[in-house]
Amino acid sequence: MQLPARFARYELQEFLGGGMSHVYRALDTVIGRQVAVKILTEDGCRDTEAKERFLHEARMSGSISHDNIVTIHDYGEEQGRPYIAMEFLRGGDLRDALRKNQAGDLRNRLRIATESAAALEYVHNMGIIHRDVKPENIFIEQSGRAKLMDFGISKAAGFNMTKAGNTMGTPYYMAPEQVQGADLTPLVDVYSFGIVLYELFTGERLVTGDSMERLFYVILHENPDPAKLVAAGLPQALIDLILRCTAKKPEDRLQSFSAIKQVLIGIASSEVPAGAPAAPKAASKPAEGSGLKMGPIVGVAAVAVLVGGGAIWYLMQGQTKPAEEKKASTELPALLTAKGGDMVLVAAGEFLFGSARSPVKTPAFYIDKTEVPVKAYQEFAATSGRTLPPGNAADKPMLPVVNVSFDDASDFCKWAGKRMPGEFEWEKAARGGDGRAFPWGSKEDPENANVEESAKKFGEAPTVVDSLEHAKSPFGALHMTGNVWEWVERPHTPSVNAVESFAKALKPAPTPSEPWHYIKGGAFDRPLSSGVAFEFSSIPARMTSPTIGFRCAQDAPAKLP
Repeated sequence: MQLPARFARYELQEFLGGGMSHVYRALDTVIGRQVAVKILTEDGCRDTEAKERFLHEARMSGSISHDNIVTIHDYGEEQGRPYIAMEFLRGGDLRDALRKNQAGDLRNRLRIATESAAALEYVHNMGIIHRDVKPENIFIEQSGRAKLMDFGISKAAGFNMTKAGNTMGTPYYMAPEQVQGADLTPLVDVYSFGIVLYELFTGERLVTGDSMERLFYVILHENPDPAKLVAAGLPQALIDLILRCTAKKPEDRLQSFSAIKQVLIGIASSEVPAGAPAAPKAASKPAEGSGLKMGPIVGVAAVAVLVGGGAIWYLMQGQTKPAEEKKASTELPALLTAKGGDMVLVAAGEFLFGSARSPVKTPAFYIDKTEVPVKAYQEFAATSGRTLPPGNAADKPMLPVVNVSFDDASDFCKWAGKRMPGEFEWEKAARGGDGRAFPWGSKEDPENANVEESAKKFGEAPTVVDSLEHAKSPFGALHMTGNVWEWVERPHTPSVNAVESFAKALKPAPTPSEPWHYIKGGAFDRPLSSGVAFEFSSIPARMTSPTIGFRCAQDAPAKLP
């Protein structure tokens, strides 16, 4: 766009940056005020989810008025493109201040923390959960005042824009319950704020990892090291506050920002002398790919981070260089004859994960071409002293075996010299590298899958695993949509709702502490969903059902011997 340019009542004067939306310094020609105007791009307008999120931010932010929250003056639509006009701020975000070691002394950092807590107290009192509290979303004006911004993925009571399987937020600041896909409460903001406090007062990022797998493991299982807080010379009350806010269990955290704000005020007034030094070390840079080669991917979900309408993708890096990966993949057979069933090669490289189509990189691996059939499971059962699970007919050997628990499926895979597929692996095998909605492409066609809409064709039951060859995935796998759900190795702690939903179906009733995994791909009794390639259901590992089967995976060697 050639500047200056007229857009609605605003004269756009300077491009400030952006992704799915562009931000300009502009003049409100009606009242002569300098503003910042954020305009959704044409590509963003074509993306239904991005447009919905942009409009949600406008509506949500427009209802907020607080000294420590960026002010929204106006929003609307011009030339078919929605826009938001907000106050024009001079300064920079907290991330920039930490990177340049310009956040000031300990007292000044306490003021930044207190003002940020006051902003979050206000939005929580309005029934709004921010869900993306991080240094980039705390702006520090030239005057030093802190302002909370970016409500693009915030959630009001009764409003939920996030689809199943799509966890929103920024990985380094996500609460454990966000990683687990559980129902969210205002306490996710308390946790994220605690992570920000740790970084603000130590200069180091608390949650780091060389891969998404490692990142989420740290969030779920590793606690902050109090020794680092002590070494930073922080008052004990501040150390205690940070540890309370970052507790893994929501009930162990401070329960409101009112309480957090009062603790911060008390620390500043009674324990911090003027001019007390801050931690000397500048904030660490975002973790980048460091050459960690991924094996089986367990317990991970890729995340798309929406900032100001633009997407920041977190990419997992493998050890092998691109040229070497391509060469290694071409040396391997596309179809591998293996015990328990033939396998297809899934080449190394990126694929687009989840509804946000986040780039994720995996090494090459093999996955079963079909769901494990009754015939193969019978052979396993005969050699391991087991019996064919109920609901499976020995005289129908090519139907998918069903009524198998996660452990049953895992035992079969081990017997066959294989393993269970991880979440990333299963999805990549299903939708290829181009982020297509279905294994066969992006056109919604129930005739390509055994789903509810095609019940007359398949008889409202599973069909043989080697059928629908024309609808195979880009790597050659069959029935990765419909037929039967498939177990995926993705251990996690379930949401309260998930536990409650299985209370009557399982005896004894399941608990959050027992093993839970995902099932993916839908089944013959489910309608075809546009998110079938990435959606999931969380279920107890001991669950069995006539609609649940599985397939196996296997690491690919660097090259054939």
